[in-house]
Amino acid sequence: MDITERLTFFAALFKVNENPKLGMWLLYITIILLCVVVYKLGFARKLPMLKNVVIYAFLALGCTILTFFAVFLPIAEGLVVAALILIIYKIRLHQEKKQQSQGNEV
Repeated sequence: MDITERLTFFAALFKVNENPKLGMWLLYITIILLCVVVYKLGFARKLPMLKNVVIYAFLALGCTILTFFAVFLPIAEGLVVAALILIIYKIRLHQEKKQQSQGNEV
């Protein structure tokens, strides 16, 4: 069995098997960005600056572990799906609030 058959989409996209150093860094950055988007859309609250720094530092630390899993498991792909679901939820929530505010004005 060839290892390239077992790579996930993002690992194959970044060619982790051909250039592991650059590929893993790109995968790590992708996972961090996707985690930040999912966190901001689903879980973020207004916090003081220092607490935000601590949260994002631990988020980056956790993404280090996720990056190693993401070579053969669909971690980044799952984060993309989670981000899309949360984006759809936020759009629908915004539309519903807009309709309610228009209904109250009439």
